[in-house]
Amino acid sequence: MKPNHGRDWIVHSPGSHHIEAIEAFFSGHAYDPHRHDTYAIGQTVAGVQSFRYRGALRNNLPGGIMVLHPDELHDGHAGNEDGFLYRMMYIEPALIQQVLPGRSLPFIPGGVSCDARLITATKVLLGALDSPLESLEKDDALYDLALALNAVSGATPPLPRAALDYAAAERARAFIHDNLGSPVTIEQLSEHANRDRWGLSRDFRQMFGTSPHRYLIMRRLDIVKKALIGGQTLVEAALAAGFYDQSHMSRHFGQAFGISPYKWKKMVSPAT
Repeated sequence: MKPNHGRDWIVHSPGSHHIEAIEAFFSGHAYDPHRHDTYAIGQTVAGVQSFRYRGALRNNLPGGIMVLHPDELHDGHAGNEDGFLYRMMYIEPALIQQVLPGRSLPFIPGGVSCDARLITATKVLLGALDSPLESLEKDDALYDLALALNAVSGATPPLPRAALDYAAAERARAFIHDNLGSPVTIEQLSEHANRDRWGLSRDFRQMFGTSPHRYLIMRRLDIVKKALIGGQTLVEAALAAGFYDQSHMSRHFGQAFGISPYKWKKMVSPAT
């Protein structure tokens, strides 16, 4: 639900994991010059979002990504009479530094980018305004965002290929299988695998071809499909597999298979 008091509005999502997010609409002037001690990373949804940044006027169109570096002065206003709608998240630099240890914070020249890598990397985190993210899902998305920022900035060297710890990644994978019906956090995986969280994330991707969270989701969806074939309802299958509810399961099912679980259930019959 959007606020209905006046034309301009802001919906605020309480910060978690040191990430705060908003969705907002402004019909004209939005913000006076100010600066954050965080990254401000967002996407214009509708209209033209204009702001002064590093001595020049910038305009972001729908779909474009804004990456405002920590401690950089900027303002904000509508670029035309229609106003603008946008989403923005504020990420502590220390989180990016944990993924890119010892490297300079990535800087995106001009503060605006249409690079597909950044668009993809921000999609999950900004989507938290629509539905809550699991802890492991948010950590995976943050890892992907840090790598995208590093790649798109071009200002820092690529990450070196570190030695992989297969045993740690396998311990994490086994822990996921033992806890498919429960919430799983990167802290739990890290402790069980005896590996630092971001090193484990890199190892897991290299060893098993996907992130820890996506691996967990796909194994839960395996349970869902078996349950649906066995005659369970969508709600029963979702809860049996460890999802919050049917909606949570359906969102991931559609993303994974390109079809709703209801339609899949209607089409698939058990083998005889």
